[in-house]
Formats: sequence, C-alpha cells, structure tokens
Amino acid sequence: MAGQQFQYDDNGNTFFYFLTSFVGLIVIPATYYLWPRDQNAEQLRLKSLRRVHGRCLWYRLRLMKSQQSIVPTLKKAVLLFGWAVFLLLAYKVSKLDREYQEYNPYEVLNLDPGASQSEIKKQYRVLSLKHHPDKGGDEATFMRIAKAYAALTNEQSRQNWEMYGNPDGPGATSFGIALPAWIVDQKNSMLVLLVYGLAFMVILPVVVGTWWYRSIRYSGDQILINTTQLFMHFMYKTPNMNMKRLAMVLTAAFEFDPRSNKEATIRPTDNIEVPQLIRELGNINVKKKEPPFCYPYSLKARVLVLAHLARMDISEELEEDQRFVVRKSPALLQEMINVGCQLTMMANSRGGFHAPRLVTIENCMKLTQMIVQGLQESKSPLLQLPHFEEEHLRYCISKKYKVRSLQDLVSLKDSDRRSMLRFLGEEKYDEVMAVLGSFPHITMDTKLQVLDDEDSNNITAGSIVTVTITLSRKRMAQGDTSKTKTKVWQNKSKGAKKTAKSKKKKLTKKKATPAPAKAKQANGNVTGNVREWEALQQSIQRRERALLETKSKVTHPVYSLYFPEEKQEWWWLYIADRRDQTLVSMPYHVCTLKDTEEVELKFPAPSKTGNYQYSVILRSDSYLGLDQIKPLKLEVHEAKAMLDNHPQWDIPDTEEEDEEQEDSDGIEESEDDDEDND
Repeated sequence: MAGQQFQYDDNGNTFFYFLTSFVGLIVIPATYYLWPRDQNAEQLRLKSLRRVHGRCLWYRLRLMKSQQSIVPTLKKAVLLFGWAVFLLLAYKVSKLDREYQEYNPYEVLNLDPGASQSEIKKQYRVLSLKHHPDKGGDEATFMRIAKAYAALTNEQSRQNWEMYGNPDGPGATSFGIALPAWIVDQKNSMLVLLVYGLAFMVILPVVVGTWWYRSIRYSGDQILINTTQLFMHFMYKTPNMNMKRLAMVLTAAFEFDPRSNKEATIRPTDNIEVPQLIRELGNINVKKKEPPFCYPYSLKARVLVLAHLARMDISEELEEDQRFVVRKSPALLQEMINVGCQLTMMANSRGGFHAPRLVTIENCMKLTQMIVQGLQESKSPLLQLPHFEEEHLRYCISKKYKVRSLQDLVSLKDSDRRSMLRFLGEEKYDEVMAVLGSFPHITMDTKLQVLDDEDSNNITAGSIVTVTITLSRKRMAQGDTSKTKTKVWQNKSKGAKKTAKSKKKKLTKKKATPAPAKAKQANGNVTGNVREWEALQQSIQRRERALLETKSKVTHPVYSLYFPEEKQEWWWLYIADRRDQTLVSMPYHVCTLKDTEEVELKFPAPSKTGNYQYSVILRSDSYLGLDQIKPLKLEVHEAKAMLDNHPQWDIPDTEEEDEEQEDSDGIEESEDDDEDND
C-alpha cells in the first residue's frame, strides 16, 4: 500500500533549490533599492547648478565627496558578488538530474513509443552486451535497462507501469526536505545547536534591543526626547526669549553631548582653542553657571554657532565640529517652534501659565535664517550675495541709491545698479546678478471664509474661520519688485484715506439704493448657497488629495555661502495678532512650494463682536529679508439665534394622522399575534 516518506536531502540537490530562491529574494530587491543611482545624472545636476551655487560651501563639499567617496563602488561590488552567487546557484540547479520526472521505459531503451516486441528484444540485447557489468559496463545503467525491458515484456510490470507509472507498482510518496542530512546528523548536533543558539538567543535579541533602545530615545523627527523636554522646560520658564538666550538654549541640546550622541566630539585641543575663540567673540555669558549652559559641550557648541554667524576663521578640527553643529541646528530650531506651538495650544485650552510670546517663536525662525546664511542679526541682507563685504555696503546705502534690501537692489535700473556696483568686475557682477535672479519672489493671495456656515462671508463670534492662501513662487528677477507699487507693510497716507472716504460719501449720496424684489433676493440666496456648497466640496476634495498625495520636499536649492549641506527652500506661514503678540493660527511649514501651493489656515473667531486686525505672515527658513506680512481684517458679528421652527420640521397634519394610524395598526397586529400564541 502506498504511503508517505519524509527524508532529508542526502545529495544536497533539494537544498540548492532552497538556497537559490533564498539568495534571489535578497539580491533582487537589494539591487532595486541599494544600487547607486546614475552618477552621471548627479554630475549633470551639479554642473547645471555651478553657475549660481559654485561658491557655496555645500557645493564644494559635495564635489569633494563625489570624488573621494568609495561607498557607491563598494555597494556595486557587493551587489555584483550577490548576483554572481545567484547565477552560479541557478546554473548548478539547471545541471541537477530531474528526480521526479515521469518514468518512460522507451526512453531508457532509446526506442520510439509503440515499438514491436522483436525490436524491444533486439535493442535489449545490444544494450545489455554494452552495459553488462561483466563486460565492464555500469551496474546502475544495466539495472535501468533490465527494468525497462521487464516493463515492456512482462504483462504484470506493463500493467503497473500503465496504471501507476512505475513497473514495480504503487510506491510511497516521497517528500524531500530542503536541508542537507548532515544538519540532523548525531556528530554535528553540538555545532548546529551552537549556531542556532548564537543566532536566535544572542544576535537577534541584540539587534532588536538596539533598534528598540534607539527608537524610544528619538521622536518622529529624529530629535532626542531629552532635547524636546529641555526645550519645553526653558520655553515654559522663559516665555519671552531674546536671541542671545535662544542661542544658549539651542546649543544646550543633547545632540551636541558626546554622551548622548556619538557624532558629537570633545577634543583635547578644545581646552586651548575654545577659550581663544571666546576672547575673540567677547561677551557670550561664559560666567553663567546655570546648567546645562555651563557644561563643556554646550559652551563649545555655542561658541561654534556664534563664530559661524560672525564668519570667523577657525582651525580645521574645529571647522569639522562646527559643520556638525550648524548642520543640526535648523532641525532643532524647528523642534523649538513645534514645542512653542504645543505650549501655546495648552495655554489656550487649559490656562494657568503664560504661552510663549510671538517674538520667541519668530526669533526661532529668524535664527534659522541667520544660521543658514551665516549672518548676525544686525547685518545687511545684501551680505548673502557673493563678493559683498562690509566695506562695499557704503556704496549701496548712499543717498544716491538708498539700497538696503535685496528688493531695492533688483528694482534699480540696470545702469544705476552697474554704476553702484562698480567695485565688482564684469564676471563678478554677472555672478551676483545670476545669484540674485535665483532668489525667490513670493506672491500671496488670501481668501477669508467660514466654510461650514450658510453664509460663508459672514464671520460670527466663535465660528471656525478658514483662510485659504495661494502662494506663487517666481524668481526675483521675474517678480514685480518696483518701488512705485505700495508694499504690504507700507500704510497709505491719511490724505489718500480722506479722499477715498469723501468719494464714497458722494457716491452714496448720488445713488439711491432701491429695495430689491423678493424673487431676486431668493434667487441670490439660492446661487449663494450653491457657491458655498461648491466651495465646501472643493475644500473637502483638496484635503482628500493632500492626504493621498505625497509631494516631494525637493523644491529649490538654497544659495548659502557658509551652510555645509544642500538645503531646500522652505517657508513658515501663520496668522498672528501683532498687537497682542500672540499666535492666531499655528505656523504651517510649507515644504513643497515649487511653483504654486495652496494652504488652508483655520482658527476660531473671537468670542466678542467687533473689528480685528490680524496679519498673515510668510517667513523663509533660509533667506534673510524675504519675509512678507499681509494685513487681514476681521469683522465679527453676533451669532444667529437658534431657530425654534424650521420649514423642514413642519409636518402636515395628514402625515401625522397617517403615522398615528400606522402605529395603532401595528399595536393591534402585535396584540392579535400574542393571543394566537397563547
């Protein structure tokens, strides 16, 4: 009777199938994800950026890294070795004998199917004389020939072959285990047990434990949890934080402590070089004994940041440490902004403590710009351009030109600009204009509405106000920066206001307001409701698209002479009450503005009626002098009283009688059913 047999692979053939599949499952995905991208494409990208970004520190470091790095070569070598092993195993598998192919005696005897008995006997004699062991032939081959001859001449063997595919009759079903037999051999038991114990009791727990220990130490933005708690403590303690205090809190982050971060280093030469830098920088609150500001790692990081802002020359060893500190700072300042927003929301909802002032959060944003550009707070934004030095600024701020900002420089006539920048040669002037033309010029369009209300343009006390802001980015050379147009931060003259008011009064006197007809009013309400409904649907669709789409955060590379890595151009967008120095809406980090971006900011309207003056503020996280402020006026009305009666709630008397009749019929039917059951 046929049974089942499980056996290990003594020959190792089945194991090769398993090994080939295993190596293929590793090599194929690894090649897709780890194969170095086309280096020529990266070189072409860098070549296209050379005209504008050629003097930037990050650009020079990237060129050096691409020339010196051997990581892509090592990746290619490892992956090619894996493919070589995979192809070798596949070739080995292709040469293995097929153990489970269908048995055919005609093939063994080299005969065509349907050969006669005389042909079978004749072929058997020829092959047996050739392969008989006594004649020097192979015994296994001779046994296969004899078995095939019996299958074709013996009646019982032929029936077994035709029914079961085997002359010997039904056999046991054989299952091969794709592991070599030496694994379960008694002689190798200790070695196999040792390998299993090392893999599953040592290596696996260590890997999982290391990953878990690292994951619980870091937040989702890869900031140490201890650093976030440190920022929260000091922002709670000092709601109104000036720039000097902010730099101290930033450089106290545990990312700069070698005990918490292996990338941070404390060198023996720091005891000599850091005090020397302190003397050159001047007053940096060295004598302050408040921990952790007095710790060596915090003091060193603070000195390196201040030296970076002052554009001081330092030694090569300190310069390497400075690049590490500067590279980490923007992400840490973003975490400080997030912490400030959390404390503001907690103060608004719970109360009991003072939320961080608006100036504190804006100082975090401004310090990010300063670190990216390597400039102190009091310095001119023109120093972001190449070949500009302090002594050149006197030509710009002279009475003839009065150029104090990048926008002023762009708006000059070309002849005046060339005359003002006469200290630059022709090549340097062209480079300055190319860099200036790559700077961003953003236009903001705002739309104020209450989406969930019947009248979206009527803002009532306590309603949720939605401000839809459309940002459009162009290059500064393409943007409209002419001096003739009134900028958003410039107020109109009082005379202009008076003339405008007088014109409005005259117009109102001349034109009488006729009473609108009821039909027109009804039609207007219907069309208004339709528009509001369409706006609400569009807003919902935008939210759904934003959830489903994952836009790239690669926007435009920032021109920065002293920042050590390539940074993308991002922005902060928020609404604030500058009179009360409070946030109205939390800052939204715009990381996907390449050409056009639409952002929705929501905030609750004030609980008291009246006119309110807010500001929509756009701040760059990379450039100085490109921030924009746009006024936002709010007229808050009283909320409408809840209606006691509504047309939808009016039910005709006939419908009420029908419903009562149906209810009574249902009660009578249920009573009849109960009587039947009894």
